[in-house]
Amino acid sequence: MPRAFTPFLHAAYTDAPPPRRQFLPREYLLTLLAGAAERFPLLAAPDLPWALAERVHDPAYLARWQRGEVTRQEERALGFAWHPAVVQRGLASCGATLSATWDALSTGLGLNLGGGTHHAYANHAEGFSFLNDVAIAAQHVLDAGLVRKVLILDLDVHQGNGTASIFADEARVFTLSVHAEHNYPFRKETSTLDVALPDGTEDAEYLAVLSETVLPAVQEFRPDLLFYLAGADVLAGDQLGRLALSLEGLRARDERVYNWAARTHTPLVSLMAGGYHRDPATLVQARLATLDAALGAFAAAPDAV
Repeated sequence: MPRAFTPFLHAAYTDAPPPRRQFLPREYLLTLLAGAAERFPLLAAPDLPWALAERVHDPAYLARWQRGEVTRQEERALGFAWHPAVVQRGLASCGATLSATWDALSTGLGLNLGGGTHHAYANHAEGFSFLNDVAIAAQHVLDAGLVRKVLILDLDVHQGNGTASIFADEARVFTLSVHAEHNYPFRKETSTLDVALPDGTEDAEYLAVLSETVLPAVQEFRPDLLFYLAGADVLAGDQLGRLALSLEGLRARDERVYNWAARTHTPLVSLMAGGYHRDPATLVQARLATLDAALGAFAAAPDAV
């Protein structure tokens, strides 16, 4: 029997207005949630406990963000002004990622309709990210002894600099980032494996890198858990991207990753990560196609990993 998977979301995703014009407008976000609900039951995840965030982030840094003691320079680095909704959105995103991680470990696939805040460092915020949801979830399952090795496959158009920095000295975590070479962040960190692509990279070149470099590295590491940042900002027409994938290329990318995980019985946590397309309807179409690719790969897989 096909398994039922539950994407996690939180009311904070829809209760507050988008903090930047590049974010998906509310009416399109509601369209996305309606489309997702046609495919899966949706479940609100609990907020992340602050104590779990402190396993990755500096406690003094977190305390200042809780109290709103944030400088203008820090707000500029984040990309928008501090507001209680920013803190709430961060806790919601991290809670959803952690809940999706439990799903992945128990059923093989966990889904968060947000997440992927990979620019957050241990002690400072950058690029729309003040809490690093994947780093927090990965550290927690490692601390709990639930897995021995974690691979973070970051296919957002921007390098996961915060994640690379946090796990720079952690041999149990393999950070793999495929990103636009000349895009933000302009000061890159060193991931376990970085693949920098030239501006305008299209489907064929991107998928060749995935097949010839990325998936072999994943296979060689043999992770017990895979976090997949399925960024849609690699699409041609994205406001903050510099690559040129088509919707068909994006779907092929997702299918290859999900099919590999399902075939090798590797638990996978899927995060939506970045997406800022000039046409919101195209972004919604891309997001739903990512969910369809996950369902197609995992729905008929064995009940347990």
